[in-house]
Formats: sequence, C-alpha cells, structure tokens
Amino acid sequence: MQVYARALGRVRLPQWQRARPYATGTGQQQQQTFDKILIANRGEIACRVIRTAKRMGIRTVAVYSDADAEALFVRQADEAYRVGPAASSQSYLNVDAIMEAVRRSGAQAVHPGYGFLSENAGFVERLDRAGVAFIGPNREAMAAMGDKIQSKIIAKRAGVSTIPGFDGVVRDAQHAVAVAEEIGYPVMLKASAGGGGKGMRVARSAQEVRDGFRVAADEAVSSFGDGRILVEKFIEEPRHIEIQVIADGRGNVLWLPERECSIQRRNQKVIEEAPSTHLDADTRRRMGEQAVALARNVGYNSAGTVEFLVDKHRNFYFLEMNTRLQVEHPITEFITGLDLVEEMIRSAAGLELTTTQQADVRINGWAIESRVYAEDPERYLPSIGTLERYREPEGSSAGDKVRCDSGVTEGSEISMYYDPMICKLSTHGATRGEAIGAMTRALDRYLIKGVTHNIPLLRDVVGSAAFGRGATTTAFLAEHYPAGFRGHRLTARTAEQLAATAAALQFVRRAREQQQAVAAAPAAARQAYALLIPQLRDSGEPAVLEAAAELELLSPALSLQGTNAFAATVTLAADGQARRSELAVTWDVDMPFVAVRHVPSGSDQKGEEEDLVVQFLDPLALGMRLQFLGTKFDVSVLGQRQRALLRHMREEERPDTSRLVLAPMPGTIVSVAVAPGDVVAEGAEVAVVEAMKMQNVLRAPRAGTVKAVNVRPGATVSGDDVLVELEGES
Repeated sequence: MQVYARALGRVRLPQWQRARPYATGTGQQQQQTFDKILIANRGEIACRVIRTAKRMGIRTVAVYSDADAEALFVRQADEAYRVGPAASSQSYLNVDAIMEAVRRSGAQAVHPGYGFLSENAGFVERLDRAGVAFIGPNREAMAAMGDKIQSKIIAKRAGVSTIPGFDGVVRDAQHAVAVAEEIGYPVMLKASAGGGGKGMRVARSAQEVRDGFRVAADEAVSSFGDGRILVEKFIEEPRHIEIQVIADGRGNVLWLPERECSIQRRNQKVIEEAPSTHLDADTRRRMGEQAVALARNVGYNSAGTVEFLVDKHRNFYFLEMNTRLQVEHPITEFITGLDLVEEMIRSAAGLELTTTQQADVRINGWAIESRVYAEDPERYLPSIGTLERYREPEGSSAGDKVRCDSGVTEGSEISMYYDPMICKLSTHGATRGEAIGAMTRALDRYLIKGVTHNIPLLRDVVGSAAFGRGATTTAFLAEHYPAGFRGHRLTARTAEQLAATAAALQFVRRAREQQQAVAAAPAAARQAYALLIPQLRDSGEPAVLEAAAELELLSPALSLQGTNAFAATVTLAADGQARRSELAVTWDVDMPFVAVRHVPSGSDQKGEEEDLVVQFLDPLALGMRLQFLGTKFDVSVLGQRQRALLRHMREEERPDTSRLVLAPMPGTIVSVAVAPGDVVAEGAEVAVVEAMKMQNVLRAPRAGTVKAVNVRPGATVSGDDVLVELEGES
C-alpha cells in the first residue's frame, strides 16, 4: 500500500459555506468531534466531505485506486492511501485494504459517502471492532433498513403506508412470474440490497418478468454482491418524492422538507427539486411524521432518506430507506441552511444536532439540481475520455445562486470503471421560477469538451413548458421523448435566433482573421450569409433548415474584444417570412460564450426580449459548431457563391451498419446469446455489455443469420467495436 502525505490543496468553497466558522451554536463553546477522518469513497462526494471537514478543522484521509491516483479529491486531502487497482471490487469495495488505510492513518472515523460501502453493515462491524467511528447509522439500523424486503416489513409494523407486493425473497424467475401474476401487472423487479436504479426492471408480462429477473439479478450481483430480487406492484403515473431525516444518538429525530426526484432515466435520477410542486402542507407533514416514526422504530441515527411514490391524488407509499447521504442532498441544504455532512459528523461524535426542534426547520425558497453526466443523452449511454476543456458556471449578474459539487478539473479522466457523473449542478431562488431561470443560465454557461455529456437533455427539460408547470412524473422522459431525445427542436423563433447569432459570429470571426476592424461606412458594415442548420422532422429524420441573414453593424466600428450591436434581418426558408431582429453580441476572446440580447423589431413588449448565451465550440470548414439552448448545432455559414456551388455537391454516402451489432460504449461483455449459424429475429438479444456498473442488452438490428461472433464473455471492448455480424442480403 502506498501513502502520500499532501498539503491540503486550495478548496473553492461555495458561497453557502464561506466565512462560516465551526461552532455548536450561539453562545456555546466549540465542541470537539474528530481530529482526522477517512473518506471511503471517491470523486465529488469525497471532495464534498473534505469541504465540511476543512471548515470544522478536521484533517482528512483519502483512499484511491490506480485510476484515481491524480484525482482532485486525492490532491485535496491531507493524506492519501492506495487501496488497489481500478476495478472497484478490488479497491473501493476492498474492506481489508480500507481497514489497513484506517489503521495506518490513525483516522478516528470513516465517512462512506454514498455507494460502495456506505450501506454495508459488515464494514460498519469491522470499524466497530477496531474502535473507529462510522459517520452514518448504527449497523443494526443499517442492516434492518438497507434490505428492501426487511425494511418493507418494518415499515408496515411502524404504520407507514407501503406498496402491495411479496414480503420475502423471490427464489427464481418462475417464482417471480407467480408473484407478479398474483399481484397483477405491471410489476417492479428490484434488487433487495441496492439503489441508484441498478438491478431494477419494470415488467408487464410473464416473459418480461423472466428476462428482467435475470438482468436485474446480474446487475445486483455486480453492483452490490447480492442477487436477491423482490417483486412489488408498479404504481403508474407516480411521483418520486423523498423525505430527508437526520437523527443523533440522543433521541432527536427531525424530518426535512421533501425533494422531488421524478425525472429519471433507467430508474436513475436526473433532475431533482426541493420542495415539490405536488405536495400540500398536510401531505408533507404526514410523510415527514411517518419517516420519523420509521427512523425511531429502528433506533436510527445520522442522515437517511425515506423514499415514497406519490400518486396524483397525493396518496403516498413507502418505497425504501437509504441509510446514507443522498446524491441530491445539496438542494435540501439550499432550502434549509443545514450542512448534512456536519450533522452526520456531529451524530457520529455523540453530539446533538445543530437544530433539535422540528418547528425550527423551515423552507427557504426553491432549489433545483441537475446531474451532469458524461453520457450520450440520445442513447442514454456513458461516455469516457479526457475533459479537454472544463469550466463550471458561477452565479450570473442576475444574482443567481449556483453550486457545483464536482470532483473533476480540466484534464481529468472520465473512466469506464465508475459512475459517469461529472457534477451535481444546483441553483437556488426565492421562487421556483427564479431557481429555474438560474439553472437555465448555468447550463448555458457550463463548458465541457472532450466527452459527450447530457447538458442538452437537462437544458431541454428545465426549459420546457411542462417542467415549468411542475407536471413531472417518473414517466416524464418517456412521455416527452417517446422516440428518444434528439436535441432541441427548433421553432421558427429559436431558428431565427440561432441563424442571426451564427451570422453575427461569422461577421466577427472574419474581422478577427483579418486582424482589422470593419469601417463604419454603410457598404462595408453590411454582410449577407446563407445558413444551413441541421434539424429533425416530426418523423425523427434529419433535415436541413435554410435561412438567409443580412447584418448591419450599428456601432461606429467593430470591436474585436467588446460589445457589438447588429441589426439582423433573417428569412427562414420554412415560411419565407422576413423577421427583423436586433442583436447585441458580446465577444470575449478568452471565453467561448457569446451573450446575445434578442429584441424582435417592432416590439414594444419588454417580455419579448430574451437574453441568451451561445457557446462557440469549434470552427468548421464552412461554418461553426455552436451550443444553443443546450444542444450542439453544426451550422454552415456560407457566402452567396459558396451556397450556389454547394447545391452541386454530392452527399457523402454513409456506411451500411444494418447487419452489424456494435458496442455502444467501452465496457465488458457479460454474456453472448448467439453463435455463428443461429437464426435471429429482429430485436432478439445477442449480447449484454456492462459499463459503469450498468448492463445494456444489445439486440439484433434486423432478422437474419449470424455470420460471426467476435467476442466472448469477459472480453473488454471499445465503443463501435463490431461484436456480432449478420449475413448480408442474399
């Protein structure tokens, strides 16, 4: 085991944690908690714990795998110990190696973060025997509530409303079918020992139960080392709403205002908010009281979350209890002013919570969290690579409150071995509308290059009318993107804005290339462009939107490092109508952002003005790649002669991949279901690939005979590797 002693690096604290010296309360002397804690986790949650520990005067110890040797959390900790190779089963889940790091470092307590060992009662027992405090619940409460089957039984006894289901372990797939048919379809199959959407499948038929049982059990074993599956009724059109509880060992148990986590993909949360638009005060209180009753029933201490499904009539049902800190805890901290990591540390040290009276817990404003993933949002597949350019958004001039919980910097690697989350981006406002506005502005100013990311999806959801109304259920993404997300669908208005912005940028780019300002003479201050903008038809087929833009420079001369005012007339081929718009374009040579104020001409309505941010990502041979409303657009910006010549160019032929099954991302082959000579139907399973602890079933793109199988279970593959090949058309 290697150990590095490091000086604590500069930790950029968010505004809510700055200038807040650690103390136990007004008029009280500071009470000692721990001198040194070890963080048995990685990435952003390790950085998050370090921030609070630093503020409390506690030294920190990191543990790291070979893949994380140069990670940000390792640099920020006071000490760091290697615990194994990249695979989490040999490092972050290696209890012996972590216990050795505890011994060598002399840490008095361990914070587990979330995931990995955070809900492993056996690990807590090892710490107890070693005389080391666990910054989390006691092992008895963890064992009782960490098991979904047992926790449901306990919840019923505690008077908590529960979902109909089978109270016991499902033996096998056939048993699961029998249980499902007794309960009634649809049903949810989920790992008894897990969370985070892993080991979960919805089934609406016996065959889907059989198929889902196997995949869910495999994911559960891979993620948690426990393949037990439970079956319960699937509540349709539900909202996923959870209650945070905090408790100390002195009998104080509080519930905090709810978080709504309904917007999910593959049962993993994508966007959360606090509080929920759906709950009234009475429902909130009843849910909170049931959560506290459950916590008291098992003698719970520390932070935990009781999750509920809530139907449209505000009937709520216990889902599970997570006996750890939740990923989405920042938004609860935003609206309550509490530091949940501090409360956990105090509880583990035998101190009271900073707040012990339920009446003192109030809701302050609204908060929203977007989980920024290294992921292709169109296919919901993870992406790996290097963050070539990376810049997190900060509060804008509008006074936005923005918080970024991340564990990466420019140059960081996104590895195939771990969860693909880049950052938890949170915003706060006095009202929900203010929080949404702050989030859209933050997403527009978030620069990530080097990996594919899901900001296009996040931006589209947060900016949608349905989200603005609070019309969110767990089926939100499926209902709003039935054919899958394909990027922002341009309207006539947004297409006009994009075209005018691209034309203005081209105006500035040409001047910059020539290293001279354009004269103020009217003839020299006007330029016209033809623009080709990629778009999707209603059928989902690609199309090209054509626009013509004529620009007039309104300022006396073009500034290459300041603000330029243009008048733009844009004509869209879609409707042939000319719309005149005025744009103020701010160009900063050191930033990839273009701030645009769009004022439709002839408008006296102030509400029709829009402040937009467009990211200039890359120059192209005949235009530029822009990020607009979260989505990347390759916009061709052509002179009149170029446009005329382009009409004679033949389109590049795309390779035919209709008979190939390609690896959607780097990963490991879990199973192969076919062999050469097999005849398969369209959509039949041919292989399963695992990446970042999620299993993806790959299916035949069409009916045919298998010509070649190029992989076997256990093989490591790269993105777009040919796994299975079908015979060509005869």
